[in-house]
Amino acid sequence: MSSNKLGLFSIVLLGINAIVGTGIFLLPNQAYAEVGVTSIGVIVFDAFLVISIALCFAEMGGMYKSNGGPYVYAKDAFGDFVGFEVGIMKWAIMIIAWAAMAMGFPTALGAVWTPAQNPVVQKIIAISILVLLGIMNIMGVKISKIMNNIVTTGKLIPLILFVTIGIFFIKGENFVNPVSESGEVVLKGTFGSAALLIFYAFTGFESIGVAAGDMDNAKKNVPLAICIVLILVAIIYILIQVNSIGILGASLATTSTPVATAAEKFLGKWAGAMVTAGTLISIGGINIASSFLTPRAGVAMSDEHQLPSIISKRNSKDVPYVAVIISVVLTALVTLTGSFTTLAAIR
Repeated sequence: MSSNKLGLFSIVLLGINAIVGTGIFLLPNQAYAEVGVTSIGVIVFDAFLVISIALCFAEMGGMYKSNGGPYVYAKDAFGDFVGFEVGIMKWAIMIIAWAAMAMGFPTALGAVWTPAQNPVVQKIIAISILVLLGIMNIMGVKISKIMNNIVTTGKLIPLILFVTIGIFFIKGENFVNPVSESGEVVLKGTFGSAALLIFYAFTGFESIGVAAGDMDNAKKNVPLAICIVLILVAIIYILIQVNSIGILGASLATTSTPVATAAEKFLGKWAGAMVTAGTLISIGGINIASSFLTPRAGVAMSDEHQLPSIISKRNSKDVPYVAVIISVVLTALVTLTGSFTTLAAIR
């Protein structure tokens, strides 16, 4: 396997990095408030739905070894015009999403470091992240691979500890729906609304095939990685929801930091700090994944001669450095236009 290519293990970690973000740290309480204990079933339903969609991507991923993912699939199936539309939209969405995550880091950092609450400081930090990750990418795939593997492992440690240790502190009587002071069950939504909410936490898998050209044995590893990633993520998400309900019970509906609060309850305040650190690492991990995947969306269109050929020009490290620079510049400009909340809403 070439050191300039991602192997199966690194592709799996890249996929987990692209999916597991702030959502699963913050969504258990919202899902519980929507439909109570049924939220566990909602996650199972969403997992089944997403895996069904992912199998389509896996089948298509087994047919291509070039960059592009959804772009090349649409182009070959429906022609150049549809392919161009999908490709441009995919690149634009990835740029906006990266900008949102770049702003997400200083926004989350503000909870533990007061200066980061200043909008100007937030933008300085966000743009610094973009520039540093751009430089890291230009230095070679090997460095990006190492950083992605380290950060993904770092973000998974708090979650794995939470689901493996927390399971021993679950109380059966906590599996009840939230109630009002009068004892009436209070649910804010429906199964459908909760499913839409949780679905957000599964998004990101569709980007795995975008960088297939920089993956070793892509026709075999991309579809295999997609399946492995979704199964692992689904298991972690289901266990997190079960633990959150089993440990916090009805109080889960009123906490804004469900995983951290539940961890504090059975491991103490240091566990809450660990989860907070995990949240920051998680956002940092998504930024690393975005910095690697986003430029490849432009490279794919350049390789197919639907964008100027200079965009796919590579350096001595076999990195499409022009696409990296363009992606960093465009993302930085988008970052200057709004806050994390605004950019996330646009995304």
